[in-house]
Parts: sequence; C-alpha cells; structure tokens
Amino acid sequence: MPVADYELIRAWRQVFDLSKLASGQTVTLLTGATTHPQTLHCAIVAAQSLGAVVNRLDLPPVNAEKALSRDVFAYLGTTPLTGNQAAIAALKASDLVIDLMTLLFSPEQHEILRAGTRILLAVEPPEVLVRMLPTLEDKIRVMAAVDRLKAAREMHVRSAAGTDLSCRLGEFPVIGEYGFVDEPGRWDHWPSGFALTWPNEGQSNGRIVIDRGDILLPQKGYVDEPIGLTVENGYAVRIEGGLSAELLNDYMESFNDPEAYAIAHIGWGLQPRARWSTLGLYDREATIGMDARAFEGNFLFSLGPNNEAGGSRTTACHIDVPLRRCTVSLDGQDVVVRGKVAA
Repeated sequence: MPVADYELIRAWRQVFDLSKLASGQTVTLLTGATTHPQTLHCAIVAAQSLGAVVNRLDLPPVNAEKALSRDVFAYLGTTPLTGNQAAIAALKASDLVIDLMTLLFSPEQHEILRAGTRILLAVEPPEVLVRMLPTLEDKIRVMAAVDRLKAAREMHVRSAAGTDLSCRLGEFPVIGEYGFVDEPGRWDHWPSGFALTWPNEGQSNGRIVIDRGDILLPQKGYVDEPIGLTVENGYAVRIEGGLSAELLNDYMESFNDPEAYAIAHIGWGLQPRARWSTLGLYDREATIGMDARAFEGNFLFSLGPNNEAGGSRTTACHIDVPLRRCTVSLDGQDVVVRGKVAA
C-alpha cells in the first residue's frame, strides 16, 4: 500500500531522533536522478520540524556507458563526487548527510566520514522504509552479533544443498548495520539489520551452493536452479550449473577483472521485518533489494571489493548473494541453524 506523507514524516522524525539530530545542526540531502520524490519531501519536512538547517545537493549520474543495468550497484567505479571538491566540502561541513542517491565504495565517502559527518543511505521505496523503521531493539540485536563476530577467528558455513565454506577472520573490521547513525563518522543504511565482516585475504576455501530460491543482487532475481562456486584461497575459481550459472558468469566476465571473483563481505541477516519473498512483488528498478539482504537468518556473502573495510580491492563488480537454510558457525558454535538465528 502507498504511504501517507504523515506516516513517512513520522518515520523520518524517529530516524532523526535515533540519529541524534539536534536543533541547529546541518542536514544535507544528497540526491540524484533516481531519488524518490516523496522520500525527499518528507525528509525535508521532518528535518526542518526538528530545527535543522536543511540543504539539498543534487548531482548528475555517472557510469552509464559502462554499467549493464540502471541499478546503482551494477558498476562501482567513479561516483558523482569523484573530483568534485565543492560537493565534498559541502558534505564534510554537514553534521548529517541523507544519501538519497547511493554513494558507496568510494574514497570520497571515507573522506567525508573521517570529517565526523554521519551518513545515512535511504533509497528503498517509502513503504519499505516505513515497514522496516529502525528501533533501538534493532541496534541491540545487531551489536550482540557484532560482538560475537569480533571475538571469532573462523566462520564455517554449511547447508543441505552442499555449501561447505570455511573463512578465517580477524584481519578486517566487523560492521553492524541497524538503520540509523548515532555516532560521529558513522555510515548506515535504512532499512537494514545484519552483521558482517570480510574474511582474511586468501583464507576462504570450500564450496558455496546458491540453491533454488536464493537471490542474486544486483540481478534481483530468484535462482531457479543451483549454482556451484568452488572457492580456493579467497576466490571463486569455478562457477558451475545451468542457465543461472551461465548468466552469472557472463555478467561477471563483462568486467574483465579477476578481482571480481574474490570473496568479499560475509555475515547474516537479523531483521525480522524483512521478508525473503518481497523481491518478487517489485519491479526490478523500484528496489535495491534490502529485504533480501537483511531477512532474518540468511547467510549473506558477496563477491568483489573490500575497500569499504579498508582493503585495497576496488573492483567495479559487486555481487550480493543471500542464501537460505544455511548453518553459520563461529569457532565451532552455531549462530544460525538451517536459516534460523540461534538463541
């Protein structure tokens, strides 16, 4: 169902309160060609009602000649901020940036965060934002998982479909996404709800089976037949299966970059209000698939860059794959059992 402005403004006020927005602080809304007009309008009203100084910075899209689709995750190269020192300065001078454009995987974003600016990404449709409105309970649940990940030195993932993957941990930071930005220099995404890290370089080995009903992103589709990935020393060295595997192979080959096949972030979903099934209810251009990434109990792994975690891999290809019905163990202790988060 569509969302009334009143409901979305109230949701924005809750997110701003959780993000510790105070009267007199500067909020800059970063917008682009795909920004949802209702989301923008309601964010402005909510921020002004709390006494914030509100600006809008609208930037043109880039990479159209390189990306294979309109999805913002289809090509992670230069961004509208690349070389744009005036825009970067405006964002660094802001207390809070609301990203309604999708700025990810860029040195410019890290520069802005280092200045102490908080950045919140919010690009899903209004009804998704309202349904997965973040709460303090979300933060508590996610940060408990973050603490477990920080203490672990190995993640083992297995499934009845044939997944049997081992990843050594500890080289990269652990990140929790809970939907608001309550600390200086923090980035988050509304909606979200998961804990993740990156495996040590070259220390992931085993097999991943993307089973029927699992999801590929940015393709934003359910797999209709299994895809097998053989992982050796941190890279998917073989992708095997039927048509779904061929389509994935062809997409990844288009980037002509061996780093695209590296195992990137790994973790699990913790958002009970996210649903595996909702992707089938939306046009592919209407959503970036955060339900799929965050639904409770999924094992979410990715292929591609690790520069968001301080690594040096900046490949333009990024694939997110949430798997169902996996068991995820940390140092031999199960945290997810056959797709259900352990108590």
